[in-house]
Amino acid sequence: MRNRLLRSAVAAAFAALVALGVVSGVSGAKGDTQAVTEWPSVAVNADTAGGAGS
Repeated sequence: MRNRLLRSAVAAAFAALVALGVVSGVSGAKGDTQAVTEWPSVAVNADTAGGAGS
């Protein structure tokens, strides 16, 4: 009986932690900086970038 109670308590604590993580992850809070999600449009010269002539 004692093992069953301990297992239930551990399961309840784990469920509470998971719920807290889900709530904090879905809250939509974002930092000040945004990730860059597009490729740069600058062409790179192969000679200066260590390309074919190196």
